[in-house]
Amino acid sequence: MRVRQWGTTVPLALALTVAGTAVPATAAGPQAATAPQPLARLFDNTAVSDDTRAGGADFDGAGNSLSAQDLAAAGWTPGRSLELDATRLTWPHTAPGRPDNVRADGQAVRLSGPGTALTFLVAATGGDVTGTGTVQYRDGSRSAYELTAPDWRTGPLSTKAVALPHTNSAAGQRTEAVRLYAVTVPVRPGRQVRSVVLPKDPGPDRDLHVFSAALRRDTPGWTGSWAASSAGYTKVGPWRDQTLRLVVHAGAGGRQARIRLENTFAATPVDIGAASVAVQRDGAQAVGKPVPLTFGGKRATRIPAGAQAFSDPVRFTVPADTNLLVSFHLAGPVGAAPVHKEAIQRSYVSATGSGDRTRDAGAAAYTGTLTTWPFLSGVDVTGGPGSIVALGDSITDGVKSTQGANRRWPDTLARRFQNQTALPKYGVINHGISANRIVTDRYKGDGISTDTGGVSAQHRLERDVLAQTSARTVVVFEGINDVRSGTSAAEVIEGLRNIARRAHERGLRVVAATVAPCEGYPDCYPEVDQRRQAVNAFIRDSGGAVDAVLDFDAVIRDPQRPQRMLPAYDSGDHLHPGDEGLKALAESVELRKLVP
Repeated sequence: MRVRQWGTTVPLALALTVAGTAVPATAAGPQAATAPQPLARLFDNTAVSDDTRAGGADFDGAGNSLSAQDLAAAGWTPGRSLELDATRLTWPHTAPGRPDNVRADGQAVRLSGPGTALTFLVAATGGDVTGTGTVQYRDGSRSAYELTAPDWRTGPLSTKAVALPHTNSAAGQRTEAVRLYAVTVPVRPGRQVRSVVLPKDPGPDRDLHVFSAALRRDTPGWTGSWAASSAGYTKVGPWRDQTLRLVVHAGAGGRQARIRLENTFAATPVDIGAASVAVQRDGAQAVGKPVPLTFGGKRATRIPAGAQAFSDPVRFTVPADTNLLVSFHLAGPVGAAPVHKEAIQRSYVSATGSGDRTRDAGAAAYTGTLTTWPFLSGVDVTGGPGSIVALGDSITDGVKSTQGANRRWPDTLARRFQNQTALPKYGVINHGISANRIVTDRYKGDGISTDTGGVSAQHRLERDVLAQTSARTVVVFEGINDVRSGTSAAEVIEGLRNIARRAHERGLRVVAATVAPCEGYPDCYPEVDQRRQAVNAFIRDSGGAVDAVLDFDAVIRDPQRPQRMLPAYDSGDHLHPGDEGLKALAESVELRKLVP
């Protein structure tokens, strides 16, 4: 099932809405007659079977189920804590063949505390399912939410939490990919949640199954200093008992730090034996002894497939506008990894079998180099008012800028915020992906691939924007790859509207940048420019869909030939600005437009 919004069709997984004002019980749907219960006490369905008793569960009413062995191979073991899109959920602590999920039918679930959003770990059977539930707050108010669970066998791979390779049944096991989803809906900021009422039964032959639910906690006092998006899942190494030392550029500074590692798109867990952070002196050499990091108080951590891990806060002064060395030891063999391909930065790897070198201050152990960022997706610092997220494609990613010079336009924008005193010193984090699109996926979201163009901006919005540390504003600068690939202006505009709506639901300020010209690039035909101009016309006059506009097109175009980039700003390929063009984009931004 799909829904229609703004004149085009979008996946149900994107159709998440919340009422912004208090609603009476009758408007939010029937309320459960009993007092709220812990979710596990409401389990009434069995989704997981052991392969030795493949018929020991019936998830979909037709005798089919998930494999306990597949879940274990993905690191999703009973009772396992799973950090998904900055929300800590728990996989049910039940044995195969025992109830492990609830079929939503208006049950009241005990779930308390503050939060910025509410995440459900779900899947539907019998087709995609959408239903409306209620969040109940301690002050007596309520808000409605709309929850969509994609079907476990046919839902999109690009938005899944995890995919498993088999389906079990009484007839045995068959090879068929099945999926589980983490779907997030808004809650009212600043309110204490008391309980959550699940949607009602959707009717015959289909069910919305809930395995876990949790509130995404706010991150006051933390600001994003550096970030990068998982753009694909590629073959690497293979790395065996080696340490990666990744060079990243901190924008905002602070007196404490933490890192975020992600196992996005993976089918198996990854073992991190140790990790550290240091200021870079030169190459792989650190200034002083690297500071060790822990995860839940331990040096090592295992990150399940599709999940992430935040290190514990550590006392470590991060200077603003400074290169850092983030090192982590890969304890087990790694042959594939989520990567950000266009690092535009040289990083380092130790020799095979060299073990944990995370505490080495010197560079001698780091005999190999990398030009990608595997696993690492964020560095946060304490202090600061929060983060501005740049959501974009290769121009935001910094393609054609000078390697190692940190001249991407978000880098320059970050320096501008840090070097002024009139406004809060926001962190600026870069979630550009080269070749990325708004409407369609380049990478399909599952399996090893050479395509590192990422899933679409709409499909990665939750992970790369809404779940980012203290995100306050999103700047969307994307669309040229859509119109170059034949996507209509109307579809791109629809995608921009959808991004803006979802960001507004979470309280973010939305700023859109006009799409830059590309005449002279091999596939930038006149009809491409016509579509680009139509998208820009919408951005400049969106009717309130966005809060502010950055006219990057006007900054970078040639006044004598506006469908082409000004030669002084052109990297030479006529699509990507060079260092001077990227600098011009960043310096054109009126900083107040980005402040919530």
